[in-house]
This record gives sequence, C-alpha cells and structure tokens, in this order.
Amino acid sequence: MSLTERWPLPDHLPLRDELLAAWDRDGYHDLRHLEEVLDRLDVLASAGAGFDPTIVALAAWFHDAVYDGADDDEERSALWAESALPATYADEVARLVRMTVEHRPAADDLAGAALSDADLGILAAPRERYDAYVAGVRADFAHVDDEDFRAGRAAVLRDLVGRAQLFSTPQARELWEDAARANLERELAGLSGR
Repeated sequence: MSLTERWPLPDHLPLRDELLAAWDRDGYHDLRHLEEVLDRLDVLASAGAGFDPTIVALAAWFHDAVYDGADDDEERSALWAESALPATYADEVARLVRMTVEHRPAADDLAGAALSDADLGILAAPRERYDAYVAGVRADFAHVDDEDFRAGRAAVLRDLVGRAQLFSTPQARELWEDAARANLERELAGLSGR
C-alpha cells in the first residue's frame, strides 16, 4: 500500500499532499521513516497494542513533518498539526508530536506509547538498516561538526541505554527490546572507540 493510501482522513487530501511534500527530503527523517513508523504501528496493533489508530496515524504523519535538525522541529510540527487538522484531532495529535521530543509517555498514555515505540523501533532494525539509519541521522545534522555530533549522539545513546526499558508497550518490548539494545551498545562502542 502506498503512503498516499495510508492517509487516515480521506476528506483532507490536500493536507496529505502537503505533508508528503514536507517529508520528501534527504536524511533519515524522510518518506521511508514515515512509512516505517506506520508499518510498526500496524505491527503493534496486530500484536495487541490498544490505541486509537486514526489519532496515532495522524501523529505519525506530523511527528517529523518539520525537520531541519533544529531544537524546535517537534514544536513546529505540533503547531502545524494544531493549525491544519480538524478540531476533533488537533490537540491530541499535537500533544503526541510534542511527546516525541523525549519519548517518555506516561504509563497510561496508550497512544503515546504506541507512537513512541513505533518511532524508536528503528533501533531494533537489522544491522544494515540500522547503519543506514545512523548515516541518515548524521546527514540530518550535517550542519554540526564531527566532534560535537559524536558527543551529542553518544549522550543520546547513553540516555537510551540507561533506561530500564526502551519501549513502552509490552508488545514492542517483546518484539524489539533485545535487538535495539544490541544495536545501541554497538554504536556507542564505535563512538567511544572501543
């Protein structure tokens, strides 16, 4: 199924097309990333994770819609959701987009847990895809010099590795936790020269 067919609001096709144009860029946060997040949401739903599929799909479409490698990318994406979506969806989608800054949904936030896990699911990718993801993230931050990027990336990875659980849903933990931890440890070792 193409991305155009996965848009959850059939009466808002011009918005879908604006979003597709926004995601059509180089780096990791591209159309492939959007497609993979939507795929992982399907996997989580099939595995029994409970969440509103329309709300969470819309949040996936918006979560990195604005991406310049800047500190306010998620905020600008959330503001776009608030201004462009029908009132029925706008506030909740924007909340979910903002949650992806830290990927720490509350324990009772089923929608946030699903979106966070689908977004972080790349961490469990097979080695070739994981390495392409890392290269894509580096391309996203091409404006940052190598030393600062390595330090920043290592800090992000140490934060992730230090969490008791990377994933918020039991389904994602069962599917992806072990592989994700192995990838993170491998990347972190490479950054520290071990």
